[in-house]
Amino acid sequence: MNWSRRVWSALPRLGPPGVVWANRSWLAMGMAVGIVLTILFTSGIQPLFRESTAWEKGKLVILSGRDQSDGQRRALINQWNAENPEHQAEIIELSTEADGQRSEMVARAREKAENADVYNLDVMWTAEFAQSGYLRPLSGVDTSGFLRQPLESCRYQNVLWALPFNTDAGLLFFRKDLVTEVPLELEEITTASTRTLRAAPDARLQAGYAGQFSDYEGLTVNALELIWAENGEVVDETGKVVIDNDRTRRALRWLADGLKGDKPVVLKEARAENEPLSTQAFRDGKVVFMRNWPLAHRVLTANQAETDGRPRLDFTVAQLPGPSVLGGQNLAISSKSTKPRAAQALIEFLAGPRSQQLLFERGGLAATRGIVYQDSRVETEHPYARLLLKAIENARLRPITPYYSRFSEVFRDIVRYAIEHDGALPSNAAERLTAALQGR
Repeated sequence: MNWSRRVWSALPRLGPPGVVWANRSWLAMGMAVGIVLTILFTSGIQPLFRESTAWEKGKLVILSGRDQSDGQRRALINQWNAENPEHQAEIIELSTEADGQRSEMVARAREKAENADVYNLDVMWTAEFAQSGYLRPLSGVDTSGFLRQPLESCRYQNVLWALPFNTDAGLLFFRKDLVTEVPLELEEITTASTRTLRAAPDARLQAGYAGQFSDYEGLTVNALELIWAENGEVVDETGKVVIDNDRTRRALRWLADGLKGDKPVVLKEARAENEPLSTQAFRDGKVVFMRNWPLAHRVLTANQAETDGRPRLDFTVAQLPGPSVLGGQNLAISSKSTKPRAAQALIEFLAGPRSQQLLFERGGLAATRGIVYQDSRVETEHPYARLLLKAIENARLRPITPYYSRFSEVFRDIVRYAIEHDGALPSNAAERLTAALQGR
């Protein structure tokens, strides 16, 4: 007797003969239906209740600033497209400067229509975009191998919103033919600049130091670094504004005083210069020192040779007198994307070890993974790689707030006031910055 007959014969007799068979029939039918439903649920219906892991098909759109990697970023996209024909990616490039990029991305994020899958954000926009609901948090991502500070810039309120695409730390560029010792303090830059300008070994020299002091994010970055070099502070670790202190005023006074005179310590033109213009001033022999991002190293190296009567540029780099501001860009998924799994796969590809090595090795964009800096080819192509790694590890984030753009705008206004008033702060500086951090 097979198992079904044994079950059948074991069924209880629950009434008179006419009813017993009815009960057995209903119970047998129930067992049969149960078996069929179990098979259907496990083979066909159950997957409907699981979240699919398949990538959604269709084009992936990345909104980003201009490619400064000498085409290497686009080369990575081309590689992705060759490997993923059903998930083609396209980069839409926006303004070159960070302020313009942010304005354009915010405007597009506010539109009802889906117009982007991935945002390539400045490290300081993560909080704003997350708070505004423009981003989708990442999940199931292996974050091991990333440098601590770049990865930290991808979090807001303990949630991972992005992965670091490239990072940045400011470096001090200087003329090897004019400077023999690396300055460790702002006053040492002053001393070396004054001594060199008096000796006049190069008739092209106009000042000692060039930075980016035009009214854009570069001014915020440069001013913070000068303040940190004097162990001053603007916003402490708890988020409290503490700008009104002697060390901060001393740093701003260094900048204000440095811009004065016929042979100033700080190049007067720097008040209207961004990174490319500073690089050009340094290459033209106008200054001894320059603060800039590592990308300038690639530009200067390519234009180092003597041309059209312009002498060869003999330069090297060192760490800044104080911590650098952490720069870079983070890749995040738009909350409106209908292809979030494919978008996350693209982000993980672009932030992967091999992509990071190619971006640094061939494009000059600082890698966000520590292992890249150990590669012998990277060290050969970029002799300053270990120095840069140390600068990134010591770099500091700007204040984390969804209202950072407002904070930066107010801070720049205060710095401009200090430049015009011998380093003095406006009486309401702390009050204004506190309000800006809170979006008021």
